[in-house]
Amino acid sequence: MALEALIFDVDGTLSETERDGHLVAFNRAFKEAGLDWHWSEALYGELLAVTGGKERIRFYLDKYNTGFERPDNLDEFIAGLHASKTSHYVDLLATGGIPLRKGVIRLLDEARAEGLRLAIATTTTVDNVTALLEHAVSSEAIDWFEVIGAGDVVPAKKPAPDIYNYVLEKMNLKPEQCMAFEDSANGIKSAGGAGLPIIITVDSYTTHHDFTGARLILDNMGEPDQPFKVIGGSHASVVTGDDKYLNIDLVRRIHSA
Repeated sequence: MALEALIFDVDGTLSETERDGHLVAFNRAFKEAGLDWHWSEALYGELLAVTGGKERIRFYLDKYNTGFERPDNLDEFIAGLHASKTSHYVDLLATGGIPLRKGVIRLLDEARAEGLRLAIATTTTVDNVTALLEHAVSSEAIDWFEVIGAGDVVPAKKPAPDIYNYVLEKMNLKPEQCMAFEDSANGIKSAGGAGLPIIITVDSYTTHHDFTGARLILDNMGEPDQPFKVIGGSHASVVTGDDKYLNIDLVRRIHSA
């Protein structure tokens, strides 16, 4: 089937939001709440094995901070921390501190010019997605995406395939009509579980992840004057010496090969 749509993960795929945004925002929220918690980059890399901010806090308490005296209303406590973290994250975006990754805006512009449909499939909140696009692209960028599958819109988060199934259902598309863009092992499990072909762009936390099943694995999407590096993938042989950056022509070749 012909390629009809591109479906993007957000954190780590569109932007290095985990290290430069979410981690900083979590630590600011902890400080604001009067907690002596501080997540280092190394610890946060381990916490990223769990998808979802509220789930990540709970995992931290279960595994790394078992001595913390939990309040009776733990769910409400975690939800409050997560809401504070989201507020700090949006503030970071508003200051321009979290740009999109190399090649992302160019690829989105090309896709729109060629009439491809766009969607998002992420575990982060809609507010986070909106803030990233508004501040890193433009105030109209959120309207480029036909469907925003985000946050708690499905009960099971990545690596479950639910969020991709949700997006496919809303767009009335089959998996083979799409290409998913991910950066992590949980992401590839989620997209792969929904039957989508996948292109991976690794980030600072995921270079060691198992990306078995990905059609193409890159260090980033690249630009004409800043070429990407091909790391692997089942369809990596489709990439030629003339391919210096990920464009729609190459995405179509990877999709149809």
